[in-house]
Amino acid sequence: MIRSSMLRKILLGFVLASATGAGSFAAQCVPDPNPICFQIFAPVKCNDGATYTNQCYADAACAHGCHPV
Repeated sequence: MIRSSMLRKILLGFVLASATGAGSFAAQCVPDPNPICFQIFAPVKCNDGATYTNQCYADAACAHGCHPV
């Protein structure tokens, strides 16, 4: 009984954290001028019209809607 109650609370916490965190990430994204990314050439083109070396660099630039080139 106590385990199911605690499990329910933990699950609710994860749901609330993911619901509030997902919406606030886009508003808080600050481009990182010095990202730490692997030097793997896997180019992606994003909605901003730029092509990045890989998804890591696109994420560091706060780019959205990226797809492999």
